[in-house]
Amino acid sequence: MMPPEQENTNTSTTGNTGPSSIILTNWTETVTVHAEPSLSSSISNMSSCSAQDQGLQGQQEPSLSRSFTILRASLRPVTLMFADVAYSVCLSTKGTGFTSGEPKSARAVLNGVSGVVRPGELLAMLGPSGSGKTTLLTALAGRLPGKISGSITYNGQAFSSSMKRRTGFVTQDDVLYAHLTVLETLTYAALLRLPKKLTREEKIEQAELVIMELGLTRCRNSLVGGPLFRGISGGERKRVSIGQEMLVNPSLLLLDEPTSGLDSTTAQRIVATLRGLARGGRTVITTIHQPSSRLYRMFDKVVVLSDGCPIYSGQAGRVMEYFESLGYNPGFNFMNPADFLLDLANGLIPDTTRSQDDQLEFQGRLDHHDDQNSAKQSLISSYKSNLYPLLISEIHRNAQDPVLLSSSLRGSEVQWTTSWWQQFKVLLRRGLQERKHESYSGLRIFQVMSVSILSGLLWWHSDTSHIQDQVLFCPAVCTLTFQALCKLAASLT
Repeated sequence: MMPPEQENTNTSTTGNTGPSSIILTNWTETVTVHAEPSLSSSISNMSSCSAQDQGLQGQQEPSLSRSFTILRASLRPVTLMFADVAYSVCLSTKGTGFTSGEPKSARAVLNGVSGVVRPGELLAMLGPSGSGKTTLLTALAGRLPGKISGSITYNGQAFSSSMKRRTGFVTQDDVLYAHLTVLETLTYAALLRLPKKLTREEKIEQAELVIMELGLTRCRNSLVGGPLFRGISGGERKRVSIGQEMLVNPSLLLLDEPTSGLDSTTAQRIVATLRGLARGGRTVITTIHQPSSRLYRMFDKVVVLSDGCPIYSGQAGRVMEYFESLGYNPGFNFMNPADFLLDLANGLIPDTTRSQDDQLEFQGRLDHHDDQNSAKQSLISSYKSNLYPLLISEIHRNAQDPVLLSSSLRGSEVQWTTSWWQQFKVLLRRGLQERKHESYSGLRIFQVMSVSILSGLLWWHSDTSHIQDQVLFCPAVCTLTFQALCKLAASLT
């Protein structure tokens, strides 16, 4: 039995994993990326392309040249390596009073997940609901609270503030202002997050370029909308959320289920956009629940999780070959690989001796938990014996790459984008723009400012351990203040 990852990574393979020269025109640059697993080849190709672009800058306008140069300097390849990542949460037990005599039990959310993602690659995390996909994505983004065991490195270094500024994170729920247009949303994000070396006109121009690149020109002047009134569509909202992160040209982009709630055509456009962003020299990681076969073909690598444990981590084009070598064959002809992987992650092993109708009836029954658990343990054991040693050796080999270490040293500078006063002006203008549909009065302005001052005093020089008490106390203070203001308004009238 020959695991698919055992071949030399420098040999050419078929499908989307082989080496090829890909030329993509992005909103920031035209990048030639040699889709080879080696980081040194990616960096050399991007540097040679940068030299070619410098010869073309003289033919562009000065403002465009300046903004492109600054944003190109912020694009540095990031190789993400994670090994034996584990995370547990404590489950509270029921008891009388404030304390309980029983000790709190711990539940393992992640257990021994490993993988490598290089610049120019799109990694998809697959698994059923509750398998730990979002937890792993949050841990890779450096946003997971608590203690995480294992190793997560970015170009061989630990997570830092400079790496945080080079990382974009798109949540599953789109957090957008409902009464702002698409152009206003991206413009305010550009004024806040782009470098202060750029002028206001250049930042606005950069927002226009992102709108054009993401295909939002048709709805650029439409309101985003919210639960109370309809605005742009779900796919357009997701692209606006991606555009907010793409404004800073991140080297590492992480997305949490960007295709949830979208139809197949819109989901394909979103994944095609992510694939194009990855081909521009970025490292893109996304969780996805149940992709179609067309979406699966766009992935370079996949990580399949089952109850927090990995059962596969490697090239997306070799996954069927790997499980067939273990004796797991899809029960149907022309089966979607993603559906096959989800069945295995749930412990549903296809039985080729049954007919298709019998398999559907058998998988629909819920009284085979022991068989499913044994199948999951078998898949986890096969991963540990076949794929895990190869991944660990690959991580150790990449950690000693001199090109990887030199790129991490180049990205260690600290830079603030805008000043405090500039951020205050932009946020104030955005708040007024969001509330332009509401009626203003002196009493309302006084009410908002007084509650804001009281809320700010609650958190002034406060200890992080007392945040929960202040969160519970703040609504009571705001309610009392509002009642006092209402009585004052009634007495004045």
